[in-house]
Amino acid sequence: MSDKIELLKKEREDLTKKLADPGVFSDVKKSQELSKRFAEVEKILIKREELEKIENETKETEQILKTETDLDLINLAEDDLKKLAAKKEHLKSEIDGLMSGQKPVSEKDVIMEIRAGTGGNEAAMFAADLFRMYKRYAEKNGWYVDVLDSSETELGGCKEIIFEINGPGVFSKLIHESGVHRVQRIPVTEKSGRIHTSTATVAVLPKAEDVEIKIEAKDLKIDTYRSSGPGGQNVNKVETAIRITHLPTGTVVACQTDRSQAKNKEKAMRTLKSKILEMQRAAEAAKITGERRAQIGGAERAEKIRTYNFPQDRLTDHRIKKSWHNLPGILEGDLGQIIEEMSKSPELSGSQTL
Repeated sequence: MSDKIELLKKEREDLTKKLADPGVFSDVKKSQELSKRFAEVEKILIKREELEKIENETKETEQILKTETDLDLINLAEDDLKKLAAKKEHLKSEIDGLMSGQKPVSEKDVIMEIRAGTGGNEAAMFAADLFRMYKRYAEKNGWYVDVLDSSETELGGCKEIIFEINGPGVFSKLIHESGVHRVQRIPVTEKSGRIHTSTATVAVLPKAEDVEIKIEAKDLKIDTYRSSGPGGQNVNKVETAIRITHLPTGTVVACQTDRSQAKNKEKAMRTLKSKILEMQRAAEAAKITGERRAQIGGAERAEKIRTYNFPQDRLTDHRIKKSWHNLPGILEGDLGQIIEEMSKSPELSGSQTL
């Protein structure tokens, strides 16, 4: 363990130097990756310092037991030793988990899925608005967004879009976004000025890590096809798009966002692993997000967690019965206050057992 800690201390020094390099700072993606790794290393070293402090306190308490004759002080020291031993085991478990690369769920990156629900073209436009909202919010937090798969409409909407967000504490911030989002507004295609009600569904999955889940090649069926653009037009004459079926569970994922078949396969596998991990978690204990069907509902108008009312410039979260104004700002990613309220809400405290 001590050798690994020394290596981490050296890595922290190297990362500090790299992050101070103007050339690295100007490369946003590289800077984010280095900052993320620095936070991971720093957390392990801080936990290690806490463990060393506990070990020193344990030695001091054991010394007291060897020399003390007062019965009350002996009992007190024995109680302290029990508490210190429990803290020590907890810290060692945390450090082992961090050293193995397996993050606590609250600190995981996420894979998000947004799908147009009831409302046709307007629902697809709303789904695209939600994606932009989360993308802007991620950018404000210095997180990195990578689109894994999308199906666009000719009007610029999204039938569905799957993307991952990478950054410190992403899952803990976005877990409460899962569910049916409803919009009430006049669509751009509406000539009579009538207000329409449409929905889109959002699912938030903790991104699976390789240390958590292994998928056998024999359990996969991989198909290739030509990627398509809006309206079904072919945008690539080479079969670079990938569809992967996990035979034991019947789970199907696809990716066509990249010109490289290998990169599309890599992205599709990331989505597949996260979906299977989610299924396993739900089967073992319905503590995190449950099955995606339970998470996002059926996208009916009456089944919603949140309403975006444009005529009244108001967003309402129906779970905590609270509203906010300034929809233009919210859709530009100003979600900080809303997400903070969600995380503190007693109504939602049981939905994030981490």
